[in-house]
Amino acid sequence: MDAAAPIVTPRASDAPETSGPVVYRHSVTTRLTHWAGALAFVLLVMSGFAIFDAAPYLDASDYSNPAHRVLAIDSKAGPNGAQIGVTRVFGHEFTTTHLLGYTDDGQGGETARAFPGWITWPAYQDLAGARAWHFFFGWVMVLVGTIYLAVGLLRRDLSLLIVRPSDFPKMWPMQAYYLRLRKEPPPHGKYNPLQKAGYTVVLFVLCPFIVLTGLALSPGVDAAIAPLTSLLGGRQFARTWHFLATLALVGFLFGHVFLVASTGFFNNMRSMTLGTYRLGKNEGTGK
Repeated sequence: MDAAAPIVTPRASDAPETSGPVVYRHSVTTRLTHWAGALAFVLLVMSGFAIFDAAPYLDASDYSNPAHRVLAIDSKAGPNGAQIGVTRVFGHEFTTTHLLGYTDDGQGGETARAFPGWITWPAYQDLAGARAWHFFFGWVMVLVGTIYLAVGLLRRDLSLLIVRPSDFPKMWPMQAYYLRLRKEPPPHGKYNPLQKAGYTVVLFVLCPFIVLTGLALSPGVDAAIAPLTSLLGGRQFARTWHFLATLALVGFLFGHVFLVASTGFFNNMRSMTLGTYRLGKNEGTGK
């Protein structure tokens, strides 16, 4: 997470005239925590889906209450007697056979389960195993996140990720650039205003919230710090909040990957593997 500093000037023979200098963008610590965190997050989501399979519903209540059911993924007999998958959102039912409700069993067939085996860890239904993996990768994420934040503070680089009042007027021009409604992005530093807004929300809102809701779902923590679970509305509400926060982080991940691919895949990947990055037009290295 070192502050970016130019290390190479591109030659006319190997880069377009509009290319900027190559800078050292990400330190070894940043790159290692990025990839370790990405792997842990994917396996956290997969093991979380496997846990959800054991009780495939969410209730807006302090206890399991079908009258306040927000989401349910189930199966039932279809018109011809065959099992079909159904997903109910606020009482509205959708047929989701082969995707949700009645889908891949992780062993070459299909069965009644919420999420398919190809997106869960373990692939087969194993609640105890899924919980063990989930807790393990949860603590890996906490460790990786702590190292990332600590190094960022020590190197005074963490402030580059935080959105500032001066970034707000640049958000629509940046969005217009992403939507190809504008030829050039507004001038910005190491991170553009939309990146800073996203990272601020993820690092300082969603991540702490998902850790708190996850702890509230732990029977041991619930017994030791009952007010935490009560503050979230009870275990079922905590489960719903945890699931929704997960979906928000998954949405951020897909958006992140899309932007990496659409704004210079090789340049972005090089910055997160080798540390070097070629600046684009109107890009800087500071705040």
